Amino acid sequence: MARIKDLYQSDVAPALMKKYQYESVMQIPKLDKIVVNVGAGDAKDNGKVIDTIISELTAITGQKAVPTFARKSVANFKLREGMKIGAKVTLRGQNMYEFVDRLFNFALPRVRDFKGINPDAFDGRGNYALGLKEQLIFPEIEYDKIDKIRGMDIVFVTTANTDAEARDLLSMLGAPFAKEGAEK
Repeated sequence: MARIKDLYQSDVAPALMKKYQYESVMQIPKLDKIVVNVGAGDAKDNGKVIDTIISELTAITGQKAVPTFARKSVANFKLREGMKIGAKVTLRGQNMYEFVDRLFNFALPRVRDFKGINPDAFDGRGNYALGLKEQLIFPEIEYDKIDKIRGMDIVFVTTANTDAEARDLLSMLGAPFAKEGAEK
C-alpha cells in the first residue's frame, strides 16, 4: 500500500472525522482523482511534440497519457478543430497516491527558492489546482533528453464540500502550503 494512503487511513481520516464532527465515515473528504495536463501551442507546427510530451508524462505519472484535441477552430492561432494540442493523465487509486507522495516529498522541494504552494488556489468546491513551470523537478526526467521546458497543471479533485476541508485534507497528507504572509 502507498505511504500516503496508509497515512490517510490511519491518521488523516480519524483527525478529519473528529475535527468536523461528521456523522458518517462516508462524509470524510478524500482524494478522488488527480488530473495532470500539459498544453503545447507549438504542437500544431510539429507533430512529434505531442509524442515527446506523452512519453514525459508517462514517465512522471507511471500511467499512459492521452492526447487532447482542440474543440474549436481559432483562425488567429492557426488552430483547426480536432488538432492535437496537449496531453493529459487522470490518476486514480494506487497510481494517484504514489504520484502525490513523489510530488510532495521529492519534486516540489526541488523547485528553486521554494517557499510552499499557494494556499488560495482552491475553486470553492474543494478542488485544488497547482501550476508547475517546468517538468525538470521530477527525478524521472533526464535533463539531456528534453527538447523544451514545459509547464503543467495538476488538479487535485477531492470529495470535500468546502475549501477549508480540502485544505486540511491536503495539508495533513503533506502538501507544503506556504505560510501566511510569505511569498508564494
